[in-house]
Amino acid sequence: MQHVNWVALSIFVVLFACITWLGFAAAHWRKGDLDQLHEWGLGGRRFGTVITWFLVGGDLYTAYTFIAVPALAFGAGAVAFFAVPYTIVIYPVLFLVFPRLWYVCHKRGYITAADFVRGRFGNRWLALAITLTGIVATMPYIALQLVGIQVVIGAMGISGTGWEADLPLLIAFAVLAAFTYSSGLRAPASIAIVKDILIYITAFAAVIVIPIELGGFGKIFAAVPPSKLLLETPGPGTTGAYGSYATLALGSALALFLYPHSMTAILSASTGRAIRRNAAMLPAYSFMLGLLALLGFFAIAAGVKGLPEFAAGFKEFGNNFAVPALLLHSFPSWFVGIAFAAIAIGALVPAAIMSIAAANLYTRNIHREFINQNPTDKQEAQLAKWVSLVVKVGALAFILFVPTQFAIQLQLLGGIWIIQTLPAVMLGAYTRWFHPWALLIGWAAGTFVGSWMTIHVGLKPTFPLEFAGYSLPGYTAFYTLILNLVLAVVLTPVFNAMQARDAAVDETLAADYHA
Repeated sequence: MQHVNWVALSIFVVLFACITWLGFAAAHWRKGDLDQLHEWGLGGRRFGTVITWFLVGGDLYTAYTFIAVPALAFGAGAVAFFAVPYTIVIYPVLFLVFPRLWYVCHKRGYITAADFVRGRFGNRWLALAITLTGIVATMPYIALQLVGIQVVIGAMGISGTGWEADLPLLIAFAVLAAFTYSSGLRAPASIAIVKDILIYITAFAAVIVIPIELGGFGKIFAAVPPSKLLLETPGPGTTGAYGSYATLALGSALALFLYPHSMTAILSASTGRAIRRNAAMLPAYSFMLGLLALLGFFAIAAGVKGLPEFAAGFKEFGNNFAVPALLLHSFPSWFVGIAFAAIAIGALVPAAIMSIAAANLYTRNIHREFINQNPTDKQEAQLAKWVSLVVKVGALAFILFVPTQFAIQLQLLGGIWIIQTLPAVMLGAYTRWFHPWALLIGWAAGTFVGSWMTIHVGLKPTFPLEFAGYSLPGYTAFYTLILNLVLAVVLTPVFNAMQARDAAVDETLAADYHA
């Protein structure tokens, strides 16, 4: 352990300790019976507009986002800014679709998206597919939050080998596991408020102070290579980077709120109106994300290296050290401690919600459906608490025993997998026209083909689709969603003609989908 920044580390530890206390104290906030799953896993569905805004924002804009988007701008340039339009495109979808899902889930007591699919289509195997997709897509996502913590720990000079290097992460993991177990969703909801305040302070300070230090935005952009400032112009017969950029933005937008943690945050709202208000207010985070993405260009202009000497023990993180290095280069140590604490706390919030969401899925849609169909409320809640710990252990194993790049690559696959649940979940909020077996086949085809396409190109998120002599590079998730939908549309009349619809009927009513 060398070159430790003791001032930054001290402030980091103090803020982290305050957050730990807040996480445990949250069990008594808006006190409810935490031996009931909807109280532990959804906060009793009592979060109003303001708390939901912090919770959803803290859920979607993670520590890894704050590290990875600027790192992508630092390493690859303008393509990183696809993250800004996609977080704007999604909010009209949030406004239209998810209040309907909230109303039906609230009236029917559904806790997960798979609960809704089970009730809507009456097919346990389709619900199981939604469940497994959610859990598998979430695991590497949690692991990447821990990567965010590791990055800032390394940037403060805490490195080494073996247990010496892993001990700070193990402590952070233990804290996360403990307050999630004891307080449920109330813990990340309360912490999200502090986290967002710190992130906004860091973002605005960086955008104001660093350009002044570097001589203004004109000099910053002049220092960035032209190849990174703009997307490469497509050649003849191809959409090139333009197609990749557009489909990455649209595909990512469609996938974002299908993740279990996104659904958990939405279903914790007190009313459907609170969700609509958030759809109007949440673009403020997109503004902040745009500011943070600029930090990648600031790092280029400042001449910092993505991997400082003190972080040599974390070579696999590469450009992810660009932002911490920039902050160390531009601010006094006391402010660096605040900024690093903001990033680390920004990992705890989504990691807690993700583990809760995965636990809800297992408890409701695997254990209750296939193992014990009549648990007591206390048994169900207790099982979810234990499963949330198991999920965190699995995510920690990714970081300790699997090279970090594999966790990143699996998270890219996660977006391709989770988007395959769109027809059953989002379209299911409007219609039951689709046959459940057609939806299941569409899901399976999209998942299999998407996985193959991604592996075929070396686990990259885009695939060069060849069509009628044209090359159409695009986000694999977007292409496979089209395949999924085509199969579901074509096969639905076929299954209906075969009279293959399940005996189970739609247990929801038209009146369930609105106030």
